[in-house]
Amino acid sequence: MSDFQTIADRVEIEALRGEFTDAAMMRDYGRLASLFTTDGVLRMPNVPVELTGREEIRGWGDRVPEFLEFLVQNTHPGTIRIDGDSAHGRTYMSEVGRALDGRVTLNYAIYHDRYQRTGEGWKFTERAYEVRYEDSSPLPGAPPGPAWA
Repeated sequence: MSDFQTIADRVEIEALRGEFTDAAMMRDYGRLASLFTTDGVLRMPNVPVELTGREEIRGWGDRVPEFLEFLVQNTHPGTIRIDGDSAHGRTYMSEVGRALDGRVTLNYAIYHDRYQRTGEGWKFTERAYEVRYEDSSPLPGAPPGPAWA
């Protein structure tokens, strides 16, 4: 990584991955969908769900509050390989959440990513979630009360 363009690309891709986690945590699914190319794909086999295009991604996200009480994602840097105007990489995740029906998940996972440089900057063309460890034991804690809202 000796040229400034490669460094700039890596920083922009890392920022894209951070925006994804922030949008998911803030339940801003319009913003989350905008991080994908128009035909981008989001795959989460553990859910199971496969969404193609910004409209499907946004539409699914709009339904998340109907079944998910809370979700906390922590992103850990992974790899980025740039090849001209496309790239691929991995992002490591830890995640905890609880559905409204009481089901819980604590997992460690990998996002397998493909990226494309567009006129709007780098975007996801594909993001596939692979769970490597999952624990569905009851969570002893709870989200903070209204004073934290």
